[in-house]
Amino acid sequence: MFAVFKPTRKIVLSTLALASAAFLTACDPVPIGGGGPSINTSKPVPVALLVPKGSAQSGDAVLAQSLENAARLAIGDLQNVQIDLRVYDTAGDANTAAAVAKQAVGDGAKIILGPVYAQAANAAGLAVLGNKVNVLSFSNNTSIAGGNVFVLGPTFNNTANRLASFAASQGKGNIVMVHSNDAAGQLGRSAIEQAIAGTSASLVGTVAFDRSQQGVISSIPQVKATVDATGANSIFLTATTAGALPLYTQLLPEAGVSTTDIQYIGLTRWDIPAQTLELPGVQGGWFALPDPSKSQQFRARYQGAYGGAPHPIGGLAYDGIAAIGALVGAGKSDALTGAALTQSAGFQGVGGIFRLRPDGTNERGLAVATIQNKQVVVIDSAPQSFGGVGF
Repeated sequence: MFAVFKPTRKIVLSTLALASAAFLTACDPVPIGGGGPSINTSKPVPVALLVPKGSAQSGDAVLAQSLENAARLAIGDLQNVQIDLRVYDTAGDANTAAAVAKQAVGDGAKIILGPVYAQAANAAGLAVLGNKVNVLSFSNNTSIAGGNVFVLGPTFNNTANRLASFAASQGKGNIVMVHSNDAAGQLGRSAIEQAIAGTSASLVGTVAFDRSQQGVISSIPQVKATVDATGANSIFLTATTAGALPLYTQLLPEAGVSTTDIQYIGLTRWDIPAQTLELPGVQGGWFALPDPSKSQQFRARYQGAYGGAPHPIGGLAYDGIAAIGALVGAGKSDALTGAALTQSAGFQGVGGIFRLRPDGTNERGLAVATIQNKQVVVIDSAPQSFGGVGF
């Protein structure tokens, strides 16, 4: 069902699935101001965590518990900072998210962590906009970013920027982009175009395809012809491992687009699920991922504390608490304002460094990896600070 939120120029056409391919629309982000509540850093800071515990959607209860667990793990790691975490159930519903966001602020919350889905996060942000309370959502849908809403989730722009820059540095900057015609593919295309424009790389051709088996098959000759005509040395694919990627990485080499001569680059993770690593066509491809050593440390600590693996996006709750804790620890009453949240130095999260941008989006330090002998191999490490390699 379509939902239009006009007061802050945010438009969201559907909820966002947890996979990176579930975007539906984009709009001009609203700049972040310096607004936010005043806090007393010498006392426990009330933080509201909004999770879809009572959702009817499969897997949401597990996700909700993982987010809460990760947040509590982060609180335990804070030094000389007290967080009063209060958990609220959105049931995965936008109207409920708005209601519990208002309740949380009424209960004294100085910042909101969550919700997960884009519509719910947008609704929560609008509900507390007049209270000048900021929302650190777990969404990766940048169309809701702006005003008092930030997105913590990994974005297409982060990945595209990292890979386009790396391709240019490796002499693989003559790029043909292959994207699906659906909304996710269009947003992927936009991210890649913007990323290439910011580097010495060149977008020498673009091929769109319908997201179906026949659509992929029909596009193969066009991709081959475009590569041959432009002298491209890279193909940048928006396809996912659950979608067209396995087919493309099989059919393109068979059509003569050799992985020996042409660098295959992916906008999405090629190592999830793990069985993708077995595919012959993905060997040698490039993709981006969070700092693997830090990610593994988090998974091990979570496993030790809770006896199971965290949800794939569970670590975003840790990141949110880590950012809040770092700011509160500085002892300033304006620690949770928009201006403070967007400090340029950023924060350390479970997957490496990240920072929130004034437009409500985020930047994350990513590693570049390839697949060799069915194993993930990092070929360019994640940056350890902003301003370093990769930025």
